[in-house]
Amino acid sequence: MWENEYLCSQKTQKKEIDMTKDIYLAGGCFWGTEHFFKQIEGVVETEVGFANGHTENPTYKEVYTDTTGHAETVHVRYNAEVVSLKFLLQMFFKAIDPTSLNKQGHDEGTRYRTGVYYTQDDDLPVIEQVFAEEQQKYQEPLAVEKQPLQHFYTAEEYHQDYLDKNPTGYCHLPFELFEFAKKAKEQK
Repeated sequence: MWENEYLCSQKTQKKEIDMTKDIYLAGGCFWGTEHFFKQIEGVVETEVGFANGHTENPTYKEVYTDTTGHAETVHVRYNAEVVSLKFLLQMFFKAIDPTSLNKQGHDEGTRYRTGVYYTQDDDLPVIEQVFAEEQQKYQEPLAVEKQPLQHFYTAEEYHQDYLDKNPTGYCHLPFELFEFAKKAKEQK
């Protein structure tokens, strides 16, 4: 009996792993962007770091100078059976000003640019669709990068889950947005 339960549990875990996908989202300061995505049902893991710059293994201090070309980015791992890429991207656009170049909230610089960085070519049609839908809402062009992920370097440990560790810490996103994300449900 116990053996059957164990095997069933193993199959369930393997299926969850098989349905796990990744997307990398740059939405300004990564502290708030990470916290926002952690609230969404179906997101199984987040990690903050630096993406698509021209230096290897940058530190936060180096990225902060805006000389590395990296964007503060959140690696979002999600269960595709629970939440779709389309829904995550729609939520992403609710958390950014998509027409602002290199600026989100009070944060300015190329490290705060917005972007969607993908690792699977089959994600591109969904990304293109959401971008087209979002563009219809604005007269000016979107200032959100849409590129394959070139590389991602994990940020220092003290940046990971920053707003969980520092609940009153700085964030460019309004705290009401986190509650919105927690309650948001994809209509399937």
